[in-house]
Amino acid sequence: MVPRLPCQAGGVDPVSAHPLRLGRREFAADELVIMAIVNRTPDSFFDEGAYLDDAAGLDAVARAVEEGAAIVDIGGVKAGPGPEVGVAEELRRTEGFVATVRSRHPDLVISVDTWRSEVADRLCAAGADLVNDAWGGADPRTADVAAAHGAGLVCTHTGGLPPRTDPHRVAYEDVVADVVASVTAQAERAVAAGVRREAVLVDPAHDFGKNTYHSLEVSRRLAEVVATGWPVLAALSNKKFLGEVLDADKDQRLEATLAATALAAWQGARVFRAHQVAPTRRVLDTVAAIAGTRPPAVSRRALA
Repeated sequence: MVPRLPCQAGGVDPVSAHPLRLGRREFAADELVIMAIVNRTPDSFFDEGAYLDDAAGLDAVARAVEEGAAIVDIGGVKAGPGPEVGVAEELRRTEGFVATVRSRHPDLVISVDTWRSEVADRLCAAGADLVNDAWGGADPRTADVAAAHGAGLVCTHTGGLPPRTDPHRVAYEDVVADVVASVTAQAERAVAAGVRREAVLVDPAHDFGKNTYHSLEVSRRLAEVVATGWPVLAALSNKKFLGEVLDADKDQRLEATLAATALAAWQGARVFRAHQVAPTRRVLDTVAAIAGTRPPAVSRRALA
C-alpha cells in the first residue's frame, strides 16, 4: 500500500490523483516538488533585480537545482503594480535566458511566469515546459498556446482581477468555494483546449484577489482544493499575508513561509514555489518522513 499524507487518506488517494508529467519529468503523487523562483525583473518585490544579469540568473538556476528544485519558474514582469512592461521588453528579459537554461539543464522543468499568450508562445518555443499563468486566464489564448506546444498550464484564482492589480475591499461568500469553482473550471477548459490533463496544475493564489483573512482561510482549508484531484501548486513564499501575520518585512518571513509550506504539504499540495530552496527542501523532506512517504536520510539512533 502506498503511504499517504493525512488529507489524502480522506480526500484524494495518490492512486486516483491526476498524474503530473512536465517536460521530461513524471512526478509521483506523493512527491513534494519545489518550483524555484528566478525573477528577471529590476523591481521584483523580493530579490529586487538580483537576477536580471544573465550570469547571476544562471548561477541562481544552477544553485536551485543543486539545492533540490525540479522546476524553475522564470518571470519577466513584476506581479504587482508598477511601470508598464510591454511584450517586447518582457521577451527581451526572458527569451534568450530561457533558451540558455534549456541548453544547460536538459532535464529541468522550465516554467515561465506570464499571462500573455504571445509571450508564452515564444518562451515555449525557446524551451519552456510549463506556463504559469498567475492571472487566471486573463488572456484566453494562453491555454491554446500551451496546448500547441505540448506544455503544461497553471490555472490560478484571482477573483477576477486584471493583471498586476491589488485587491481592494474584496469579499467572498466562501473564498475556498470560489477558488475551487474557478480553478476547476479553468482546468477543464484547458483540457478541452488540448492541454494534456497530466500537465495541468491549480493554484489558489494566496494574496491574489484576497486579503490576509482570505489567504489564511485558503491555507487552513487547502485540503478542499486538493480534493478536486488536480495537482495543487502552493505559491506561499514570503507572501504579504504572511508578512501581516507577523508584521514582518519581506526579509523576515522565512519562518512563516516554512510553517505555511509544511501545512500545505500535510494537506496534500504537491508543488511549492519558493525563493529559498534549501530550507524549503528540508521542510518538505521532514513532512514526507513524518507522513511515511520518505525514509530518514540515516537511521542509527537506538539501533546499535
